Amino acid sequence: MIARFSPQPDVLVVGAGPAGATAARVLAGAGIRVRLLDRAAFPRNKPCGGGISMRALTRFPDLACELPRIPTHAVSRLYLEGPDGHATVIESDGPAALMIRRVEFDALLVTMAKDAGADIVSGADVVHASETADCVTLTTRDGREFAAPVVIAADGVHSVVARRLGLNRGWAASAVALDMMEETPRTALRDLDPSTLWVAYGYEPRVADRGLRTAELRTSEGYAYIFPKRDHVNIGIGYVLSHYRESVDAAPYELQRNFVARLRERGIVEGDSVRNNFTPFLIPVGGPLREPARGRVLLAGDAGGFVNGFTAEGIYYAMVTGDLAARTVAGGAGDVPALARRYARACDYEIGTELRDSVAIQRFLFADRGRIAHVIDGANREKVATKLILEFAAGRRSYRDLRRRLLARFPLLAGRLAWKWLTRLVSKNSVVERRPAF
Repeated sequence: MIARFSPQPDVLVVGAGPAGATAARVLAGAGIRVRLLDRAAFPRNKPCGGGISMRALTRFPDLACELPRIPTHAVSRLYLEGPDGHATVIESDGPAALMIRRVEFDALLVTMAKDAGADIVSGADVVHASETADCVTLTTRDGREFAAPVVIAADGVHSVVARRLGLNRGWAASAVALDMMEETPRTALRDLDPSTLWVAYGYEPRVADRGLRTAELRTSEGYAYIFPKRDHVNIGIGYVLSHYRESVDAAPYELQRNFVARLRERGIVEGDSVRNNFTPFLIPVGGPLREPARGRVLLAGDAGGFVNGFTAEGIYYAMVTGDLAARTVAGGAGDVPALARRYARACDYEIGTELRDSVAIQRFLFADRGRIAHVIDGANREKVATKLILEFAAGRRSYRDLRRRLLARFPLLAGRLAWKWLTRLVSKNSVVERRPAF
């Protein structure tokens, strides 16, 4: 027999990661009855690089007050390496990124939501969703039913709610990245310079280890990183999934183990990769869904594709979309037919241009290894542009201002992004368009 959980809340939030926990906290703070569902009990681990740009603290000032409750590690130095081996080091005049562990960070956000008055239900693995004229009903694997007039789905890249209700028919292999990482204690594996965030674009396994076809060597969809934490280190590599399937003939952990070995040979890390700490996962990098909401359901975070296509940063955008979804619902005054439209407009206004640009930049740079090398080599030459980007990461400059200044400085980039905008507009207005799920 299926048991119904009661009393019915005003809003159900599915997924207690940064998007869902933020949405639940904002809703509860607005006096709305909200129930936050997650299949896990917190604290729980979550595969993720665990880096947040400091602008998150500007956007969410209450978070800054709570962060001292968990271990964090701020970095102000960025090492960028290109496919040709050339590298540059960029230094900020203050912290530019904050390193956290998701097991601790997510638990903190859930605690903040609970303290605000949200009802937290763990062990609720949602496997089915249905929508009527009056409410959305979610069914868990153990047969429980949860119903509410509105649902905010923040249940990740594999969102059950999005699939069951037809908002996402599935990601194309070119729209997701396979990220292969491990988070290991510094007692077993450590980077020798914990003050630096290390990133390589256009990364490929060395010739002896790789299965890349010769025809693919002029392009690369790969990246690699070292994220230093206070007591752990995150090391990983990733590829756009279509590229990995077509061009890389090696198992995920084989790539990871070889990568750590290369770093050790270069004197960048000490220690060995730990298989039990290795977790491959998917990241949506093709831009937000064209329809991130419909009817009584709003998608936030990875469920809606809100990830930076170039840096693969998702935590900031997850929190922003969780916040926007909650504020849309709180300000809706019962106007359900307008919820989806208002939410989509709010997301587009704050982060839409930024995320579309990130996808265009990703595809442009990864199409030619020489372009990546040129950008990295130019980081030291273009001191003004580099400073603008660091000020943006630190939360001291808006994306709109950054974009305006960079496009004025680099007219070729302006032309490329304008072309992307024009083709998107034509596609959007085409009467024969069949909307994909990404």
